[in-house]
Amino acid sequence: MKVLAAEDNPVSQSMLRAMLTKWGYEAVIARDGNEAWQALQADDGPRLAVLDWMMPGLDGVEVCRRVRAVPRESYVYLILLTARTESQDLVEGMEAGADDYLTKPFEAHELRVRLRAGRRVLDLQQQLLVAQEALRVQATHDCLTGLLNHGAILDTLHKELARGSREQLPIALLMADLDRFKNVNDTHGHQGGDTVLREAAGRMKSAIRRYDALGRYGGEEFLFVLPGCQGADAFAQAERIREALAAEPFTAGNRTFPVTCSIGVSYRTVPTAEEAGILVQEADMALYRAKNLGRNQVTMAALTV
Repeated sequence: MKVLAAEDNPVSQSMLRAMLTKWGYEAVIARDGNEAWQALQADDGPRLAVLDWMMPGLDGVEVCRRVRAVPRESYVYLILLTARTESQDLVEGMEAGADDYLTKPFEAHELRVRLRAGRRVLDLQQQLLVAQEALRVQATHDCLTGLLNHGAILDTLHKELARGSREQLPIALLMADLDRFKNVNDTHGHQGGDTVLREAAGRMKSAIRRYDALGRYGGEEFLFVLPGCQGADAFAQAERIREALAAEPFTAGNRTFPVTCSIGVSYRTVPTAEEAGILVQEADMALYRAKNLGRNQVTMAALTV
């Protein structure tokens, strides 16, 4: 772990560097408050810092204030070094955003213990961030396929429609449905059906652009949001997705069998933010027509503009 040591005295700098290195930290030395502030602003900057109160440029207290004034996901644990012992001075330092302080002269063992406490706090915060991300993914993704779930893909559609309306960019919507999926469940069981759904999701995802969005709309239906796409381009993209499923047979257990999909396409050349429901309805109607025409094909919505 990187530890910033901000100290203007060369002897103290060397001492801090030696101690931090001995304790297994990567020492980052700043000779004044301005250097300390610059180091802490970096994307990969230290998250644990030892700041001398009195430094050229910005003092340690001002560095604390600036760090706390900038919203950031990763917390920075700040320890002030000071020769001041008045309670009011210590209150000022803590109110500025310092997490801990040491009075000079300090013992090496005491600094090591304070750093260890700071590291525990940072480790706990990292665990919390990981847990929050896991909850976010769980709330927005389908647990079987790993794709966006029904609510999340519709939320993405609303956002892209709003962006398209602001920037006058087209948008296309694809509704895909696995053909005769009930037969898969009846023949190969629900575990076989789940295997097919996961494989189909993977093939579909590999066939779209990196900035397209794909979600499981429900059951064996999938919804694609294609920003900046319309007309013939949207149709061609839908064909690539259809071919990705039909090109190779699927496997469930020890049996292989073909799986195809039908896709309905709707789009807007100049979208408005309120058209999400209409676009979904148009794509769904086009999908229904593709099913009636024999399945394993792409059909454009009749009323797209």
